Amino acid sequence: MADINLDLLRQGNRRALAKAITLVESKLDSDRQKAQEVLEALLPFTGNSMRVGITGIPGVGKSTFIETFGLYLISLGKKVAVLAVDPSSPIAGGSILGDKTRMEELSRRDEAFIRPSPSEGTLGGVAQHTRETMLLCEAAGYDVILVETVGVGQSEYEVAGMVDFFMVLMLPNAGDELQGIKRGIMELADALVINKADGESLNLALRTRSHYQSALNLLRHTSFWTAQVMTCSAQEKKNIEAVWGMISDYQVEARKNGWLLEKRTRQSKEWMHKLIHEMLLLRLRQNADVRRNMPEFERKVIAASMTPYHAARTLIDML
Repeated sequence: MADINLDLLRQGNRRALAKAITLVESKLDSDRQKAQEVLEALLPFTGNSMRVGITGIPGVGKSTFIETFGLYLISLGKKVAVLAVDPSSPIAGGSILGDKTRMEELSRRDEAFIRPSPSEGTLGGVAQHTRETMLLCEAAGYDVILVETVGVGQSEYEVAGMVDFFMVLMLPNAGDELQGIKRGIMELADALVINKADGESLNLALRTRSHYQSALNLLRHTSFWTAQVMTCSAQEKKNIEAVWGMISDYQVEARKNGWLLEKRTRQSKEWMHKLIHEMLLLRLRQNADVRRNMPEFERKVIAASMTPYHAARTLIDML
């Protein structure tokens, strides 16, 4: 199948996995078709990992945290994949490629797999590649998938919509401002983790923690889980095991009460609807009649001689 050895991939062969990911990231229609065949053949072997999303403003120490956290998980006997969503990057790979060199120790480990996001430009965008890459990593036997968001804004919502547990890294800063993290992101968070809680910043980190705990108590969460606030120091490797303990507790409880299955089902459904929307838009733009008539309809709408609804309806009917 697309000369990718699926048995090798399922045994964790990195070359087979990398080849499958390259296929998934291809913009060629023939490759997209092959990629979907590969994914469908592997679907029965996916879904067994813990999917964790990690976001935070620049300077919060995400790379250091991910490296320390990843190495800790490996010490527990787990295989870890790190994927990055960077919609802001026009250059292939974007800032995460720098992270691959920064996460030197982690990238040297056989039990870790680090993959930067490709540049934009395909249906579903970077989020589509990341979702599909996540499935390939699960089929290859990775136990924990860390999905990092590098860009700001929409990418956080994209990542929260594809993971089981969404974590926001914060800086020790007890001020009232929410460090550029929007309220909506706070509502998505399953945990706020205050990094760099070491040295002179330790007391500040503890004050920040109680400040955010109060802020989170005002937000209503719709699930069984109450978002938690923790402190850690990735640099000094402090409290990393407590962060994993919290995520494990969530996983056990969410599996037991059916929330995890329900959440993943909802995510898949929402994603399918989003793709339908994008595919229809693409087909609309590619339609010769639509393209020919669009400028005239736009002029009529601007000149107020036609309603936007009537224009849209007529264009859609041309399909």
